[in-house]
Amino acid sequence: MIAILDYGSGNIRSAQRALERVGSQVEVTSQYEVALNADGLVVPGVGAFGSCIKQLNSVRGDQVIKERLKVGRKTLGICVGMQVMFERSDESSDTGLGLLAGQVKRLSAPVLPHIGWNEVNTTLQMNLLAGIAGERFYFVHSYAALSTNKEVSIASSYYGETFIAAVEQGALSAVQFHPEKSGDAGLQLLKNWVSSI
Repeated sequence: MIAILDYGSGNIRSAQRALERVGSQVEVTSQYEVALNADGLVVPGVGAFGSCIKQLNSVRGDQVIKERLKVGRKTLGICVGMQVMFERSDESSDTGLGLLAGQVKRLSAPVLPHIGWNEVNTTLQMNLLAGIAGERFYFVHSYAALSTNKEVSIASSYYGETFIAAVEQGALSAVQFHPEKSGDAGLQLLKNWVSSI
């Protein structure tokens, strides 16, 4: 069973429909035990970094994610659900979860937010992007991480500057774009993630 963490932020229904389309049994939940024990956990996120962190912490989502990763249970962050995995963000004084090293920064681009389809590329073997590296995915954001530890597998995209579009580190995967709104490539990414569980 795949749990989608309901903490008041994110395109929950879109993510639920997309995961069901790739054959997953999905439960939307804010319950600690359900989220902790699910085969896979999806952490969506839209809006501002600070409000997402506050809402996440209010349902003990920070604890759930850390406990899951400690025992190797797969977790997928989407959009701001990826950004909160980093240490901090220029967007807020609130502290991130610190599961990924680095800071989320405001993109240096002439027009923000970045809304639209962009190529995602990697030189690494990433499970998330198996068979779909170089495909275009749908982004809606003004902030992104630009760097992290070299031990983390990353894919990148470009809008004004190069930024991290996807990461894999152990049981943690995360994407800056919205796979649930990215057509066939997005569905394949979700299928890749589910098949890794």
